[in-house]
Amino acid sequence: MISPQDRARLLTLARQALEARVRRQTPPRPPDGGIFDLPRGAFVSLHRHAQLRGCLGRLEPRRLSDTVVHLAAVVSDSDPRFERVRPDELQEIEIEISVLTPECDVSSIDDIEVGRHGLIVEQGFHRGLLLPQVAAEQGWDVTTFFEHTCLKAGLPRDAWQHGAEVKTFEAEVFGEAPPPRI
Repeated sequence: MISPQDRARLLTLARQALEARVRRQTPPRPPDGGIFDLPRGAFVSLHRHAQLRGCLGRLEPRRLSDTVVHLAAVVSDSDPRFERVRPDELQEIEIEISVLTPECDVSSIDDIEVGRHGLIVEQGFHRGLLLPQVAAEQGWDVTTFFEHTCLKAGLPRDAWQHGAEVKTFEAEVFGEAPPPRI
């Protein structure tokens, strides 16, 4: 578990990296020690008015502070689904960080708990990942979660039943409080 103080420090670091990138300034230097040195994968998601505004991640475990600084910066302009974040949007953006556990093979669909586990489906050159909070937010059951992860990978929705490799992971998810609406 990441302490409330360390969560706040990681969110501050992410905010500094995001704002530096959007304003074309020098990014913050990732700090050392404690939680910052933890080798973990992570995702950084941006929301604006409760709508997704960008989400990028890295599965490979690296120093958490390096990962957060990198992702918080590049999510502002590198998620191909969204336009780059503009400086005038920054005050309306809230940041969410998902710190990942190492991935594990799935032996049975019965081992998956919606809201607790994220999924990765791979087959050939296709790979799709959905974070644990996605299935819970969408109200999906486990089968629907598997199907949507396959679709995200560009595979048929039942690929998980026909040879695709399925892995799971967990995530500690925390974020900034939504900015007040004016």
